[in-house]
Amino acid sequence: MTTRINPSILAADFANLEHELGRIASADLVHVDVMDNHFVPNLTFGPQMVGRLQQVSPIPLDVHLMISDVDRWAPGYAELGAFSVTFHAEATDEPVALARRLREIGARAGIALKPGTDVEPYLELLPEFDQVLVMTVEPGFGGQSFMHETMPKLERLSRVVRETGLDVWLQVDGGISLDTIGIAAEAGADTFVAGSAVFGAEVPAERIAALRDAAIVHRH
Repeated sequence: MTTRINPSILAADFANLEHELGRIASADLVHVDVMDNHFVPNLTFGPQMVGRLQQVSPIPLDVHLMISDVDRWAPGYAELGAFSVTFHAEATDEPVALARRLREIGARAGIALKPGTDVEPYLELLPEFDQVLVMTVEPGFGGQSFMHETMPKLERLSRVVRETGLDVWLQVDGGISLDTIGIAAEAGADTFVAGSAVFGAEVPAERIAALRDAAIVHRH
């Protein structure tokens, strides 16, 4: 089983993003948090910045849209060439139609669930997605503490994916560190977003390797 480490650019030095991307070239993808100060109370990047990141990044972009009106805006990020585009279940009334549109354009389609969002309504829709992102903090800000109470949701998803044999990545985002990555891996995650745990390290490449090793030890 593949274990993926996706550093969150939210924790990078915004004044030197191309340099920062080079520091994490050993990661699997770079997690790009797009926030609109509406769906979440913070503002980060828009399509122009993401397009530029796409041009200079040594690794593929894993775009996480924490925005409203996602049915209108998400396809544009796929058209920029992002490898993966994840939108929030809470921001769309047509998750299947949107996922199909993203796939048609050529991106992997992901759906994200806030900590309080029930996973059950989405289990039968899993074949429509390439990734499910279980938020392990409330979306909107980096540096929050890992929410252990989200693990039953991840365990439920993991069981269904195993039983059905679907090729769906299970991603976690929020509070992921050397102390918590094993908990998420044990619950079934295979794709891990880490922000300050990576960019706050003196040598990000060494931290990426350590996180990957810690996750592999706990996956089963």
